[in-house]
Amino acid sequence: MRVAARSAGYSGGLRNRRVAAMFIVTLTYLLPVEAVDALMPGHIAWLDQGYADGLFIASGRRIPRTGGVILARSGDEQALREVLARDPFAIHGAARFDVVEFMPTRTAPGAEVLKTL
Repeated sequence: MRVAARSAGYSGGLRNRRVAAMFIVTLTYLLPVEAVDALMPGHIAWLDQGYADGLFIASGRRIPRTGGVILARSGDEQALREVLARDPFAIHGAARFDVVEFMPTRTAPGAEVLKTL
């Protein structure tokens, strides 16, 4: 069963706790790593802006180095996709971006804050 809970977040479930949707963004390199590395300074500046704007929660390289992963919070998938389109990797066709929306309803002890971001 798929629960439709988009931009306003999910307000049902146990204890009627409001849980905001999050997104896992996977980047898959489409160009050789050398070409990706040439774009890395601009990509890092773009990531820094995403953190400053409060959109990104975590990010890093995939292992093996075939792309990256970004954990983002956003109530609006289309707005997130517009931000992703401004990444130099996207502008120069260096990476494909796949977006998965999810509701963080369960966490490990100590990571409960993820349900409130």
